[in-house]
Amino acid sequence: MVVKVYGPAYASTKRVIACFIEKEIEYDVVDIDLFKGENTTPEYLNLQPFGVLPVIQDGDYTLYESRAIIRYYAEKYKSQGTELLGRTMEERGLVEQWLEVEAHNFQPPLYDLVVQLLFDPKLGLIPDQKRIKEDKEKLARVLDVYDQRLSTSKFLAGDSFSLADLSHLPFGQFLMTGLGKEYMIRDRKHVSGWWDDISNRPSWQKVLQLHPPAL
Repeated sequence: MVVKVYGPAYASTKRVIACFIEKEIEYDVVDIDLFKGENTTPEYLNLQPFGVLPVIQDGDYTLYESRAIIRYYAEKYKSQGTELLGRTMEERGLVEQWLEVEAHNFQPPLYDLVVQLLFDPKLGLIPDQKRIKEDKEKLARVLDVYDQRLSTSKFLAGDSFSLADLSHLPFGQFLMTGLGKEYMIRDRKHVSGWWDDISNRPSWQKVLQLHPPAL
């Protein structure tokens, strides 16, 4: 049975779709327009009670939270497609470590920049320049740590591409395009090389081709 993925135009859903392509998992998409409030309908809230994206339906199985979804499918189809979890317990530990870093250190300031600079103006709201400055400073510190790590490792969790790298793609793409802050990547030699490696993977290029962003 083909998996249904809700909200392909949005960043966190693209994290899931990139994983599906790497793992050679068939999927169908269901469009959701956040700006029209389609995430607040009773039907959608029955699937995702918090009204956020993404959510998947796999037969009778429903799952939300993008990182939970990619962990689940990387494990379920471990022997299929790209190995994304690590081949040893030690590698798996590093994958999980950097997934947590992405979720708690990398994405929060970048997500706030996306909201402030892209979404709020669309809603007629004025960006908070103080918050924007603080977010850029927080993100710069995180990227400095990444640059040090990537000076000794091809990918974040070791020598192989994994969920730890894949999970950075959707919001990293905003830095390179929508936000116009690609210098935050390009000014860091090792981060820049890593970004080129992961963003040029056929899976991510296919995501960008098939599922244009909402903005």
